[in-house]
Amino acid sequence: MTNIHSEPTLGPVFIGLPMWQHNSWPKCWFGKQSALQLADYSTQLNSIEGNTTFYHLPSTESVERWHQATPDHFRFTFKFHADISHKQRLRHCNSLVSTQLQLMARLQDKLGQLMLQLPASFGPEDLPVLQRFLQQLPNDFSYAVEVRHPAFFAKGEAERALNRCLIQHQTNRIIMDTRSLFSGPADNDITAEVRTKKPRVPVNVIATANQPVVRFVGNNNPSDNERCLLPWVSKCHQWRQQNKTCYLFFHRPDNQHAPWLAQQFIDLYNQCYAATPLPSLHFAPPSAQQSSLF
Repeated sequence: MTNIHSEPTLGPVFIGLPMWQHNSWPKCWFGKQSALQLADYSTQLNSIEGNTTFYHLPSTESVERWHQATPDHFRFTFKFHADISHKQRLRHCNSLVSTQLQLMARLQDKLGQLMLQLPASFGPEDLPVLQRFLQQLPNDFSYAVEVRHPAFFAKGEAERALNRCLIQHQTNRIIMDTRSLFSGPADNDITAEVRTKKPRVPVNVIATANQPVVRFVGNNNPSDNERCLLPWVSKCHQWRQQNKTCYLFFHRPDNQHAPWLAQQFIDLYNQCYAATPLPSLHFAPPSAQQSSLF
């Protein structure tokens, strides 16, 4: 998935998963054994939702290896460390922010966005803190913010104030869509566990800057996923017509199957907009996929 400018008037689309490595993918997706899964991944998808930096910052050497392993069109997105967003709650964390920004800058043009995931306890009374935090960030990077407090989804003054803040600072509001995940009964223990970890918040669709981000969490039922994916097909195309850059990240309860969810979105998009198709993924033959399961 190299350049997705299907025509000059359309903005690009970056599609990714929450990881670039899974022990089943060398055979069932890539069709070969490989220790270089990032390199293989980046030949098929052009972005990644990097959750690892939420828990610990990588070494300089690791970041430089990631840069070298991926093509020029690839875009990384990484979360701010949890000490910044959850422990310090955006206060007294300038040194850690500076350290992370300097580290991420080594990705150069391959750094798409830095994502700030705020806890559900970060509410309307904390908006001045977010305002000051965003004001202090350098303009060299693109940023996105995910909120989870119920007031920010109630379409009242708190949500309007949040959106105004993000628009003022040209910061993207991350849209989390877990409707499919919570559709119907949990079909296995993994789905039940994931439901306890993912937020069940309303899907309020807004682009507060020019790089809207959607985190879509599906379930194991293709029909549920299709029903919830279809609105994003038209919204993605609308954003592209507005020359916005779309970031779409696809999760499944067991992310082993996340590549197939990304392909389901691509198939739906290409059915609706055949004149401006997105490149499809390439999967190993079914025989190879089956042999990798035993």
